[in-house]
Amino acid sequence: MIYMRRVGPLVLHNRQRGKRKLRFVFMVAALIISVCLVLKLLLDPELTLSDLVERSLGGAASDQLKPDNHKDDGPKGKCGLPKPCPENNYTFKMYSGATSIIGPRICFEGKMIIEKETLGNRQGINIAVINEKTGEHIKTGIFNMWNGKVEELIEFLKSIEDGSLVLIATFDDPATKLNDEARTLFAELGSSYISQLKFRDNWVFVGGKKTKTNISFEQHIKNDRETNKYEGWPEIIEMEGCIPRID
Repeated sequence: MIYMRRVGPLVLHNRQRGKRKLRFVFMVAALIISVCLVLKLLLDPELTLSDLVERSLGGAASDQLKPDNHKDDGPKGKCGLPKPCPENNYTFKMYSGATSIIGPRICFEGKMIIEKETLGNRQGINIAVINEKTGEHIKTGIFNMWNGKVEELIEFLKSIEDGSLVLIATFDDPATKLNDEARTLFAELGSSYISQLKFRDNWVFVGGKKTKTNISFEQHIKNDRETNKYEGWPEIIEMEGCIPRID
């Protein structure tokens, strides 16, 4: 007994489905390439479509023959500043900590005084004291304001000599143990935000104790769950600048 199957229409149908899938794949690929080209053109206005085509076909040889159109941005400043400070200025760059993981950083005149550490190190208020006249790093203090002793912070602030620059970067909680006496001492260094500093606020500050140059650089981000970048913590602060030297 012989059985016969009609396979013609089914095979044809499968082939048509395969062609449709292939066309769809090509269409998606073309769309992705088009979007990439448009994004590159938008991000670099000086780039032309012909440049993109040449690069995609490009060979390395043609790139070597093309002149370098990139302009020299000039020398960089100390501590990674985009431009150097004037010759008669000190350079600084600072970061507050991010969440409870990435620690703070204070750089002065190209020297990293307080490094960025991890796993809860440098928790609280980090202070670097600099001689205003010589730029010498005198001392560093780290004070845990969650379970530390505010008396140690007060003693440190009182021990800072006149004519000192004071650079501060916080990490995690800078405020729980602060009292009125400690806040007053920070205000005397030039801080205008210290009276408002609260639990897990981020704060960076540069001031001075009876310095000849009246300086005050300050930034803060309030801890607010509705605006925080990292749920229970605000985002990191970056602050940089130049401090005039004295003769």
